[in-house]
Amino acid sequence: MTLQRPDAARMARSVAQGYVSARELLETCVQRIEATDARINAFAVRTLERARKEADAVDARRAAGEILPALAGVPYAVKNLFDVQGEVTLAGSKVNRSHAPARQDAFLVQQMHKAGAILVGALNMDEYAYGFTTENSHYGATHNPHDLQRTAGGSSGGSGAAVAAGQVPIALASDTNGSIRVPSSFCGVWGLKPTFGRLSRHGTYPFVQSIDHLGPLADSVESLALSYDALQGPDPRDPASRAERVQPTFSSLGQGVQGLRIGSLGGYFEDLATAPARQVAALAASVLRATPGVVWPEPALARSAAFITTASEGGRLHLADLKKQMADFEPLSVDRFIAGALQPAAWYLRAQQFRRVYRDRVNALFADWDVLLAPATPLSAPLLGAEWIEINGQQYPCRPSIGLLSQPISFSGCPVVTAPMWPGGTGGMPIGVQIITAPWREDLALRVAQVLQDAGVAHLKQVKL
Repeated sequence: MTLQRPDAARMARSVAQGYVSARELLETCVQRIEATDARINAFAVRTLERARKEADAVDARRAAGEILPALAGVPYAVKNLFDVQGEVTLAGSKVNRSHAPARQDAFLVQQMHKAGAILVGALNMDEYAYGFTTENSHYGATHNPHDLQRTAGGSSGGSGAAVAAGQVPIALASDTNGSIRVPSSFCGVWGLKPTFGRLSRHGTYPFVQSIDHLGPLADSVESLALSYDALQGPDPRDPASRAERVQPTFSSLGQGVQGLRIGSLGGYFEDLATAPARQVAALAASVLRATPGVVWPEPALARSAAFITTASEGGRLHLADLKKQMADFEPLSVDRFIAGALQPAAWYLRAQQFRRVYRDRVNALFADWDVLLAPATPLSAPLLGAEWIEINGQQYPCRPSIGLLSQPISFSGCPVVTAPMWPGGTGGMPIGVQIITAPWREDLALRVAQVLQDAGVAHLKQVKL
């Protein structure tokens, strides 16, 4: 069954046209959170007093006859590494509890406020974003709304679960090695990892500065595009930000895929995918008439370089706290932080040298292709607590291997939309497909995503909880 509740785009239209008030939408959202979150554990913080003030302000603007902004009245939530004024930015940690509350909202939260969206809280995550399963030892695991025994993915598991469960239609998150795409895949929602540098990261707790991306998860392609457009804007406080490339995408939806050169990645991206993951990629390729067997350059080396970069930058960032409060770190990731802090500098430098060559080779692919397809995860969501997964008869360690197909893409900096699809052989669990384009061409990825949505092969499913 496809999604029955109104998506964010329709919510905004209904508020603007006076069919429903922002306060009414908010209270419906709050009721859903209260009815479901004891089982899902998506929310780390609820900002309901703030949300009610924001909703009432939207309703006052409409009563005064103002033209409302694009997301007016739409509830949303953010991963718990975004600064929210008056709240401590925990980033899923115990160590950060002693930090002072944020003095102002993160830049992207400010952008959502300008667009009229209503912030209802902050969402659970792997500590300091180092994980793929949101099995947080401090605040509890987030459960997949489609099967409460399974992971929602990570590190933005709360974001994926909150959208899948109908708690909010939009959630903001981060993606370093796959942390938007993995929860989107496991929870069956839409996700967008933009081009590296597209959206400002100011006011968010970092993980790996040279790879961190921010972006939205949403309940439809239209909602994804609306939120992405609202998030764009100049911000010199993030040195990686490329504000001069602001590009609206919502207006480009509906243009279809005629004339686009679409390929499907083979080799590594088939060999390290289970049969259901290959099935969804093949279905997307069939709908889009994609050419099979496109070779992505050096994906295994890129993943290795991403691991080295992640460990080195993450370990260095937390070294002082590791020396003083090691016992307060997440048991599932503390050893990796320590190991990263001890890595030879030469490894890190070599990984960065490879990355420069790698990016050139990836970008060269897009001289021949406009869009490339691949599974987002090797399989559907594993059980919580799983230590091993099986891919085509081979055993792999569960937590790091969930990112097999996402890490090589994020290390290139290319934008990716994850489309939620529903293969056989998974017990009704989703697996996402990555829609990959050249840097700064998020518009093409969203156009392709809408074609898959309109064809009925990519969509959310209603969750009964």
